[in-house]
Amino acid sequence: MGPPVCFWQGNEKTSQKTRRRAAESAEKKLVILQKRIAGLSEVALERFALRARRVANLKGTVNVLVTSSAAVQSLNRQFRGKNKATDVLSFSSLLTMPYNSSRLAGDIAISADIAVQNAHRMGHSAAVEVKILTLHGILHLAGFDHERDGGTMARTELKLRRVLKLPVGLIEREASASSLNNSRHRKPKAGTWGTR
Repeated sequence: MGPPVCFWQGNEKTSQKTRRRAAESAEKKLVILQKRIAGLSEVALERFALRARRVANLKGTVNVLVTSSAAVQSLNRQFRGKNKATDVLSFSSLLTMPYNSSRLAGDIAISADIAVQNAHRMGHSAAVEVKILTLHGILHLAGFDHERDGGTMARTELKLRRVLKLPVGLIEREASASSLNNSRHRKPKAGTWGTR
């Protein structure tokens, strides 16, 4: 997680009137598809994000940006100091959006390019992959951290994936890949030829 990105806020030259309109439209439009995903509309992803937010018990508005790997890399470099693309970034916020009473839970940025690659590798559609990444981002916005929580986020993600009818989750497949890589690097005991 990092500082809030607030995709809707504009820049220092943006007038107050423009910011107010952007804030009002952010309440209505939670999803921006800068890069299209086959079989996924902004409305469908917005509906999914609302459902996922509810089942994760996350209060507040969540903005989802589906964009290029280059744009995600730029956000990752700017806010996390990591100059590389990644599949999903979450930016938590405790801010109240100006000009309305809704709280902003945070922003999620998803690389459409990496989502397509992951989907192909995992054998499901890119639309499903974007939903998996959205759920993962929402759980981070809800305060979960799979790197430090002893498996709590993984268990929650598993449970919510079942509720939302999604295939294997991000944490689950990262754990599988990690254990597979670790087993490949271990030398088999003499006489076992790699069997367990």
